[in-house]
Amino acid sequence: MRIGKFVLLTLVSIGFYACGEEKKEVKKTVEIEAPAPDPMEFGFNLNDYVVIKDTVRKGDSFGEILQKNNIGYSKIFQIAEKTKDTFDIRKLVAGKPYTLLCTKDDSLQRPECFIYQENSVDYVVINFKDSINAYTESKPVKIVEKEASGVIMSSLSASLDEAGLSQRLAYDMSDIYAWTIDFFRLQKGDEFKLIYTEKYINDTTFVGIDNIKAAYFKHNGEPFYAFEFETDSIKQIIDYYDENAKNLRRAFLKAPVRYKQVRISSRYNLRRRIKLYGNRIRPHKGTDFAAPIGTPIISTANGVVVESARRGGNGNYVKVKHNSTYTTQYLHMKKRKVKVGEFVKQGDVIGWVGMTGNTSGPHVCYRFWKNGRQVDPFKQKLPDADPINPTLKESYLKYIAPLKTQIDGIEIQLPQEEAPITAIN
Repeated sequence: MRIGKFVLLTLVSIGFYACGEEKKEVKKTVEIEAPAPDPMEFGFNLNDYVVIKDTVRKGDSFGEILQKNNIGYSKIFQIAEKTKDTFDIRKLVAGKPYTLLCTKDDSLQRPECFIYQENSVDYVVINFKDSINAYTESKPVKIVEKEASGVIMSSLSASLDEAGLSQRLAYDMSDIYAWTIDFFRLQKGDEFKLIYTEKYINDTTFVGIDNIKAAYFKHNGEPFYAFEFETDSIKQIIDYYDENAKNLRRAFLKAPVRYKQVRISSRYNLRRRIKLYGNRIRPHKGTDFAAPIGTPIISTANGVVVESARRGGNGNYVKVKHNSTYTTQYLHMKKRKVKVGEFVKQGDVIGWVGMTGNTSGPHVCYRFWKNGRQVDPFKQKLPDADPINPTLKESYLKYIAPLKTQIDGIEIQLPQEEAPITAIN
């Protein structure tokens, strides 16, 4: 067993100088080594095993990993059969870490347990020492509250980088404000403040953003507050509301792709000159969102798929009817995910960005119908989502009061090169 901390013990030795002389106590300090606690991981004492840590490589399979470590085919087949309801061993992902706990009792040091880490927190244990069983577990996570702020000088991503913040916050903010702020039209001088939580393992290992509790975004001089609130603890329904308990969510999202690596390359324009057609004026009744091939395309609202096909200049496309008033269409997909008649929810992936049909680059052309006529979605007054339940409004306002005080008290952190400027508020 490894030796760790020292324990100090005081021993008393008594010296005798001569017969009849007075006894004198002499104190000595002796260092005695105390055993360190056994190393524990995944619920196992690692001292009991030969431990092999590795990473799934491209082309690796569960069977190949065990076979290389002296487990026979018949045993591998038994393990696969008895654990398939808990974990599909065919779904090992290249780059993910795994651990083998091997016996010390024979020269071959055969594995008795396979542990696969799906992410920084969650892992799967397949134990086949005696009987075969599998289960999933999670490492204990500590939640830590943080505050952040910044000023938009070029883009939200750049501002987060400047402040040393996770880009995950950009995704989360774009989701929260997806119905109220066009993140493709942010202005220099726009400001943001956040109260959010981070996840840590062993108090020191950062494993990601947990969630945003409260947000403030000042866009074009107008402040937008957002506070997280659970409206149904049984169904775990959580929404974001403003300081007056108005739901920030709308019936439609602003864009059919998530913010990040996406830009509007062409807007709705009835007099656009199109290079592909000899620079002639041809109405463009959609909004083009340029994005890398394979970027997920999402439905901007709940609805039913009424068309899913490949046709002419549209390429692969999907059309969704939301109600008797509104219909949306998504063109030039690499691949379609949904079929006619399928119900989709707001935010569901319906396909992936591609270059099918008439297009000069990867993008999704987003088309929007109102009462059977194609219109510019950015100029429409779209319906709101359901407001907060009146029975919850009082408790909501009481809950957010200290959060609003806290977020109002956060000072805006200006970019270093802009720090002397005080006119940006």
